[in-house]
Amino acid sequence: MTLTKASIISHVADDDMGRSKAAHVVESLLEIVKYSLQKGESVLVSGFGKFSVKGKNERRGRNPATGADLMLRGRRIVVFKTSTVLRDKINQG
Repeated sequence: MTLTKASIISHVADDDMGRSKAAHVVESLLEIVKYSLQKGESVLVSGFGKFSVKGKNERRGRNPATGADLMLRGRRIVVFKTSTVLRDKINQG
């Protein structure tokens, strides 16, 4: 089962908070994370992990349909590294 934004809002709303206020809190948190990553900053959540932006260089690629060679542009990607606490919990079983 996949955890969705709607289910996160529902979980947060269960704790003395209305659904609309919980939605606002979750949306605000996600906007802060997106803004920080867009600026190239890392986002560290203690006990969970670290989101950071990594640059990928331009590289050669191939069109799978035609087999033609092409150059893929350089780009930035978001990477996630789990904390040791989370990694240990996942691997407990």
